Amino acid sequence: MNRPPVSLATAKSTTAMGVNKQIAAYAFVGVVFPAVAWSLARGTPIAETDTLRTIVQVVAANLACWYTISRLRTYARARLLSYVLPVNLVIFGFCFAANGLLRADLSFSLLLLCGLSTLFVSYLVTAKVRHANPQSQHYVVPGGKIGTILGQQGFAPAISIEHLSGLIEANAVTGSIVADLHHDHSPEWERLLAKAALKGIPVYHYRLIEEMLTGEVRISHLHENDLGSLIPNLPYRTVKRTIDIAGVVVISPFILLLTAICAVLIKLDSPGSVFFYQNRIGFRGENFKMVKFRTMRTRDAEDDLDARREDVMTKADDDRITRVGKFLRMSRMDEIPQAWNILLGQMSWIGPRPEARELAEWYESKIPFYSYRHIVRPGITGWAQINQGHVTDLDSIKGKLRFDFYYVKNLSLWLDILIGLKTLRVILSGIGAK
Repeated sequence: MNRPPVSLATAKSTTAMGVNKQIAAYAFVGVVFPAVAWSLARGTPIAETDTLRTIVQVVAANLACWYTISRLRTYARARLLSYVLPVNLVIFGFCFAANGLLRADLSFSLLLLCGLSTLFVSYLVTAKVRHANPQSQHYVVPGGKIGTILGQQGFAPAISIEHLSGLIEANAVTGSIVADLHHDHSPEWERLLAKAALKGIPVYHYRLIEEMLTGEVRISHLHENDLGSLIPNLPYRTVKRTIDIAGVVVISPFILLLTAICAVLIKLDSPGSVFFYQNRIGFRGENFKMVKFRTMRTRDAEDDLDARREDVMTKADDDRITRVGKFLRMSRMDEIPQAWNILLGQMSWIGPRPEARELAEWYESKIPFYSYRHIVRPGITGWAQINQGHVTDLDSIKGKLRFDFYYVKNLSLWLDILIGLKTLRVILSGIGAK
C-alpha cells in the first residue's frame, strides 16, 4: 500500500520545520558557513568585490534550490530525495556555465564550495520533511463516495460523530479529515466538518485525495468535472510556448549533431528512410504529421481500417524493430526530430503523447470525454508517459487518460519540471522506456 500523499504526510512538518527554519538552514549551511570557512582558509576578505559578487549569486541559487524542491513536493509521485541532486546540479550548473561564458570576475572555488554545501543541506531538509510525522492519521467520513481511500495506509474510517468530535476536542487529529463534500451529509456531520476546519484541521474532498495518492484525475462525463475551468492555466500556456521555442533554439546545435549521427547509423542498419512520418491527433484535435527517426523495418500499409489500427500498435519485442531502433527507443532518441514539430507549434516538450489518428478515433468512439486531452499541445514526454509507458488496449488507455487529465488540471511550470526530471531518470536508467 502507498504511503499517505506527500502534501498530507508533511502537513504537520511545515509547523515542525517551517519555511523560516528551512530558509535559515539553507542560508547558514549553504552560504554563511562555507563562505566564512573559504575566507579564513584563503585569507581573502569577504568584503572584496569579487567575493561579494559570488555570494550574491550563491544566495540566489541557494534560494532557487530550496524553492524548486519545495514546489515539486506538492505533486503526486514525487520521490523527493531523487530530485535533490538534479535540481542542485541544474541550478548551480547554470551559474557556472553563465559566468564561464560571460568571463565574469568571481570566485569559482567559492561557488563550487557553496554549491556542494547547498546540496548537503538540500538532502538534510528534504529528509527531515519527508520523514516528519510518518504516523499521521487521516479520518474518512462515511456517506457518499470515498473511492479507494480506505485501502490506503494512514486512512481510517471515522467511527462516529462522537468519536471524531472527541479527537478534535483533544487535538488528537494528526492528519486530515476526508469526506465526499458533494454528498448531502446530515446537519450533525456538517457542523463537525465546520468545527474541524475552524480548529485548523484540513478537510478535503475525497477526489482531491485520490489525485494526491495516484497522480490521476478520474473523469468520463461533464457532470463528474472536478477540473474547475475546462480551459487550463491560460497564462502559463503562453509562457510554455515561449519556453518550447527557446529550448529548441538553445539546443539546436546538439540536435543537429545527434541527427547526423543517428541518420548514418539508421542507414547502415537497414534500408529505408531515416525519418518516419505518421498522422497524429494534436492540439485541439487537429491532424499533423509527427516526425521520428525510423526504428522499424518498412512495410506496405494495409487498406483495411482494423489492419491499419493494428499496424500502428507497437507491441513489446515487436519483430519489426531494428537493432539501432531498439537503442533509439530505449534512450528516447528516436523522438529528437520532433523538435521540428515543436517549432511549428504542433507539439510541446511536455504534454500528453499524441496518438496515431486511427487509434485516437477508435478511443474517442469507445471512451467518453477522451478528446479533452487535446486541450493542451501534445508533448515529446508527459505525465502518463513517465508513469505508465506506452499502452494501446482500452483498459490501459483509460488509466493513461486519468494521468493526462491530472496533467491538464495541474498544468504548471513546476509540474513540467518534475516531468522533465522523471524523464531524465527514465533515459539514464532505461526503466519505463517502451
